[in-house]
Amino acid sequence: MKIEIGAYEAKTKLPELLRQVQAGKRFTITNRGKAIADLVPTEAQATKDPSAAIDQFLAFMKQNPVRARVDIKALIEEGRE
Repeated sequence: MKIEIGAYEAKTKLPELLRQVQAGKRFTITNRGKAIADLVPTEAQATKDPSAAIDQFLAFMKQNPVRARVDIKALIEEGRE
């Protein structure tokens, strides 16, 4: 759930907002009631955990199995032509 916060308040409380974002909260910054930006945790931070990355990769492989046998040597030779 995103929390709406005014641009002026976001500017004055930026360090505190960043600490909260680091903890997982999400904010929508508004200007005169209109949403102009989202302050969300970075996706790069989530990939720092190697075991989580491996789990995500294995889940992806399970959902998207390779259906045909791939001849890597033939692909390499084909790229050299």
